[in-house]
Amino acid sequence: MLKQTQQQKLLQKLSPQQIQLMKLLQVPTANLEERIKEELEENPALEFSEDGSSPEDDMEKPADEFETPGEDEFEPDGSESEYDNIDISEYVSEGDDEIADYKLRDDNYPDPDESRTMPIRVETTFHDHLLDQLGLQTLDERQRRIAEQIIGSIDDDGYLRREASAIVDDLSFSQNVDTDEEEIRQLIKLIQTFDPPGVCCSDLKECLLLQLRRKPQDDEGIISATRILDDYFDEFTKKHYEKIQRSLNLTDDDLREAIGQIIKLNPKPGANHSVLNKAESYVIPDFFIMNNAGKLELSLNSKNAPDLRISEGYREMLKEYDRGDKKDKRQKEAVLFIKQKIDAAKWFIDAIKQRQHTLLSTMEAIMNYQYDFFLTGDETSMRPMILKDIADITQLDISTVSRVANSKYVQTEFGTFKLKFFFSESLSTDSGEEVSTREVKKILSDMIGGENKRKPLSDENLTKMLQDKGYNIARRTVAKYREQLNIPVARLRKEL
Repeated sequence: MLKQTQQQKLLQKLSPQQIQLMKLLQVPTANLEERIKEELEENPALEFSEDGSSPEDDMEKPADEFETPGEDEFEPDGSESEYDNIDISEYVSEGDDEIADYKLRDDNYPDPDESRTMPIRVETTFHDHLLDQLGLQTLDERQRRIAEQIIGSIDDDGYLRREASAIVDDLSFSQNVDTDEEEIRQLIKLIQTFDPPGVCCSDLKECLLLQLRRKPQDDEGIISATRILDDYFDEFTKKHYEKIQRSLNLTDDDLREAIGQIIKLNPKPGANHSVLNKAESYVIPDFFIMNNAGKLELSLNSKNAPDLRISEGYREMLKEYDRGDKKDKRQKEAVLFIKQKIDAAKWFIDAIKQRQHTLLSTMEAIMNYQYDFFLTGDETSMRPMILKDIADITQLDISTVSRVANSKYVQTEFGTFKLKFFFSESLSTDSGEEVSTREVKKILSDMIGGENKRKPLSDENLTKMLQDKGYNIARRTVAKYREQLNIPVARLRKEL
């Protein structure tokens, strides 16, 4: 039986301004400048200060030079206060439905006709590179269309993982081109002659063999490597070198030479041509930590601190309209527009300053928590630290700390690290002391790095060695940490 009921609930709902602030906090330094330029283009009431300072002027700005946004943030010369005192009630009646644009705007749901694309480097893509080579071949229009379909089916690693029958169906349905699997295979062989070597193969074995066959075939190492991949590919991937050596009657030097030829090959021939986002192609640190005679000094990348202000021209226009005829409809529309733009500019400036304050307070808490590491660079000195620890210190929400940690970098004397690097769970020792799992991973990595590669240490041996050092750890935990370090099992670490 259906019935209607009324119920009151207390729910938390983020305003568009709060959503914008969270999105702004998440923007990495590499993209912040683009975001500010976008806002400057959209809002003529926002501009850089007259002294010409901009995000590019200095890379570092000491932490103590940043101010926390306060009530008087927008009143450097009293003009903002004068703006706030302007009476616009005669322009806006109580029943008016006009709502300021900045209160409605939400970048989570952009306008359909608004295209905001992140600029990328102008370069030839992997597929363009193949199409350029296709243009040099003598093919008729029909064959060219089939070859273009094949190239379009190649993934970014350079592999063609679609069956010939599926490509036949694609051509039939999408381009009304009739072909068969034999013609598809012939054109695949043609594309496999293109650069880079190994392209348009269906699997790793075919890719590596194709690259070997491009090399001089009178080299004994190439001949042995080809036989290994052709007849003993599974044994090679599992590093069963003794079986390969016995079956092919190879000496230690011959086997070493053949494997040396194989490991020089490229397992992902298309990867070198992939186009990266500009912000992902290099790291711009958000913070700098320097050791000044044993005292750590934190500074913020000045790209995070643009010197923005509200346009003086817009302030003057609002004053002029305040002195004008307040019954004019055009005057009313102009005042509403100016007020919306000034309010939006004030909010954006405040959001930028709030972003600076949040970044600095979070990084300062992390620096103080991991003080020993920033002094020495020794990973074994890192303390267990989770998001809640920093959230409790900064009085910020855990989600806010997470946004900062996931997208920001700090440059130290020992390298540049993502903030997420400093967070880790705890592990107990025999003495009951809690240590960071980062410390255990570092010791595990050093153990594996110093092992005899002819007889690599198994997970059981690694577990025993860690337990002998006083760490209460299970074998499955060692296996988990090894996988997180991208270190293969002992059998696959074996070398000749």
